[in-house]
Amino acid sequence: MTAKEIRQAFLHFFEQKQHHIVVSAPIVVKNDPTLMFTNAGMNQFKDLFLGEAAIKYARVTDTQRCLRVSGKHNDLEEVGIDTYHHTMFEMLGNWSFGDYFKKEAIAWSWELLTEVYKIPKDQLYVTYFEGDEKEGLEKDQEAYDLWKQYVDESHILPGNKKDNFWEMGETGPCGPCSEIHVDCRTDDEKALVNGATLVNADHPQVIEIWNNVFMQFNRLKDGSLQSLPAKHVDTGMGFERLVRVLQEKTSNYDTDVFQPMIQFIAEKSGIQYGADEKTDIAMRVMADHIRAISFVIADGQLPSNNKAGYVIRRILRRAVRYAYTFLNFKEPFLNQLVPLLAEQFKGVFDELVAQQDFVQKVVLEEEVSFLRTLGRGIEKVLEYERKKYLNDRGYDINSELSLEQFKDKVAYGIKVDGDFAFELYDTYGFPIDLTVLIGKERGFRVDTDGFEIALEKQKNRSRAATAIDTGDWVIVNADDQSEFVGYDDLEIATEILKYRKVKAKGKEQYQIVLRQTPFYAESGGQVGDTGRLEDHSRQFWVDITDTKKENGLTVHFADILPDNLEGKFWAVVDEDKRVLTEDNHSATHLLHAALKQVLGQHVNQKGSLVNADYLRFDFSHFAKVTEEELAQIEVIVNQKIRANIKLKEQRNVPYQDAIESGVTALFGEKYGDFVRMITFDDHFSKELCGGTHVKATGQIGSFKIVSESAVAAGVRRIEAITADKAEQYFLDQRKELGHLKALLNGSKDLSASVQALLDENTKLKKEIEKTTLERVGNLKNEIVHHVRGINGVNLIARHIDLQSADAIKNLAFSLKDMVDNLFLVFTTEIDGKPGITVMLSDGLVKQGMNASNIVRELGKEIQGGGGGQPFYATAGGKNPAGLGKVLEKAEDFIPKG
Repeated sequence: MTAKEIRQAFLHFFEQKQHHIVVSAPIVVKNDPTLMFTNAGMNQFKDLFLGEAAIKYARVTDTQRCLRVSGKHNDLEEVGIDTYHHTMFEMLGNWSFGDYFKKEAIAWSWELLTEVYKIPKDQLYVTYFEGDEKEGLEKDQEAYDLWKQYVDESHILPGNKKDNFWEMGETGPCGPCSEIHVDCRTDDEKALVNGATLVNADHPQVIEIWNNVFMQFNRLKDGSLQSLPAKHVDTGMGFERLVRVLQEKTSNYDTDVFQPMIQFIAEKSGIQYGADEKTDIAMRVMADHIRAISFVIADGQLPSNNKAGYVIRRILRRAVRYAYTFLNFKEPFLNQLVPLLAEQFKGVFDELVAQQDFVQKVVLEEEVSFLRTLGRGIEKVLEYERKKYLNDRGYDINSELSLEQFKDKVAYGIKVDGDFAFELYDTYGFPIDLTVLIGKERGFRVDTDGFEIALEKQKNRSRAATAIDTGDWVIVNADDQSEFVGYDDLEIATEILKYRKVKAKGKEQYQIVLRQTPFYAESGGQVGDTGRLEDHSRQFWVDITDTKKENGLTVHFADILPDNLEGKFWAVVDEDKRVLTEDNHSATHLLHAALKQVLGQHVNQKGSLVNADYLRFDFSHFAKVTEEELAQIEVIVNQKIRANIKLKEQRNVPYQDAIESGVTALFGEKYGDFVRMITFDDHFSKELCGGTHVKATGQIGSFKIVSESAVAAGVRRIEAITADKAEQYFLDQRKELGHLKALLNGSKDLSASVQALLDENTKLKKEIEKTTLERVGNLKNEIVHHVRGINGVNLIARHIDLQSADAIKNLAFSLKDMVDNLFLVFTTEIDGKPGITVMLSDGLVKQGMNASNIVRELGKEIQGGGGGQPFYATAGGKNPAGLGKVLEKAEDFIPKG
């Protein structure tokens, strides 16, 4: 079976078992503060397991793209080294939400593996939870008894809490699990060692392929367990591992999931796969990493220097580093794998097919940037090595042994400090393993222990900065579903369902869930509402400072709780802020449509921020938007505003019907079976959107773009203002214009008047330059006649009254050409700031004098510092009163006798 056939057979099998097939959620997670990436198939169903959303289908099945490179699931350094770890992988799953349980899950998993996929039964081992005395958990006897119907008892193995008790996190749904392992060793190997002893022992040929999780408990903050009101099944099967088993390979990378890319890499590099372990690892790393990189970018997360963006940049750089080091790809190559990957997933994950060009260009730009970084990093390592070499031998680090000359030397015994290695990694993105590799090649070693200490310190700082202590939910009223009514109402009578205390950055707050709420929770780029929760008498209230989504739940933030939690309340949204936010949100829809009209249909939203003050809109485009294009976009948006187009809002539209109607859907968003359509003119702007909007475009008032810039490779950003902020902008511009007219004596032609001033300024500058040159010439001739000879050195030490640093420099170099054995010290004061210039003839430098060292010492007299080259250096400071002392001390630097 091909990989496509294996995937389809899984979905078809469970579809026949009355499971509803759902699409993969994006790999980039939104509205869940505990996750950056989808790392398990169950992530998109967390709200169902937590009881925070209505269950539409009691049985579902899917293939979910996942990413595991951070947190407790950190396999990155194993990827490519072994045969079965990956960054991005597919997880095949079947799910039951309060429907079937262990009996059906176990029976169907055995049926699929042995009857559909026809894996020999004697190759399979199953595990069950053996219990845990400390937790008061008994052995999962039910699972054991069920497995005995299908499997020989010698192949049914107990597992401890680590391996056979699954938990969503420190708190939340959890339960025992039953894994299925397959022994892929040869018959001879099986005869020597019993496969049961190799289960969960990290043997490369005895691997887990499926995990059946039986969710029946909820872990509370204090660590205790309570039974869930409904029991669920959560299963996950690693697709890549399954394909390997069914295609009878010893490595995931030898299957048709990876081989097309690996063979392409081998062909382009001219190196045969299988010829050498180092090059094989490099090819596997590239074939694996491009999958994660491409799908994360396609789902809306661009490489960057923080959070999820940093994770994907790190993966990309690891792939480029392997290609550069082991396959000799000195030019960008990784991006060439994107079209091959898109074709492979056509009909499975079409998000990549639709954005192939965009993804490839982003990867290309990142490659180009990192290859430059690699070059800079290598130079910095060599410069560090050069300085260390000179210091260890008592030489001046500013000696004439240049970096180019030093490259030919080998500094044996040098140790690169861990802090420096960490600086390379943290500041320049230079991988530690590459620093170590360069060290091995050049004969020095790297303090990797020191690097790990510095890295751990940074992680601890990061953890402390982002640590959130979240309490258990306290139920106040019957735990019905919370309902959002804010599309129609900004004020409503309601009740508190539950609350919990959270502590972050030393501040305590409360999160409150209401039975009905008009507060819009932050999502889709729109900020969360603020407002008040008033008691029924309207005499007392608490301020709602923010509203966010968490796994589909609307959570209201407050600094304090109401006194009587069980009473009736009025939930009141800050109307002024909401209206202004709606102005900006609706304007982003008009802007998106205008961008497509002016720049082309390739434009797609890549991010947005909408609040009461301004809007920020990121979009795919590979060139700077010209002033003419920006003006045209502004005109179109303002025309649509003046047309006062009425909002056409359609709720609960079947997703497929919406797509077929030509609606714009955003990549990386998770849409349900039913969606909300926002239309401003069927022929102009029609988008899927959950945010709040104006009733008609005239409410926006006016629209003004205030900036356009680059965000990342292939992504531009427009910031704009509307309504009162746009009005204030034009008022400020009018005021500024009036001020300029007054300065120009009421000129009617400002452009002509300003140009006249610029022309006059240029003319005056030329006259000043001419005068300065004449002064420099006169000074030069005068100074030459006042040279003092001391011990064979010609000293010039004097204060120079010139207001141009360039003129002072030119004067110093001119004198160097005229005076042999010159030691020159100038003091200056330009715009009240003291300065020092030191110049030495080449002969004095060869004798050991160093201008850089001298100027640093003299700089202390003016409370400053500086540096430069051995023959020429400058310094600046804060204390002009010390300039006289500088000239007095100059003679002290002349060698005696």
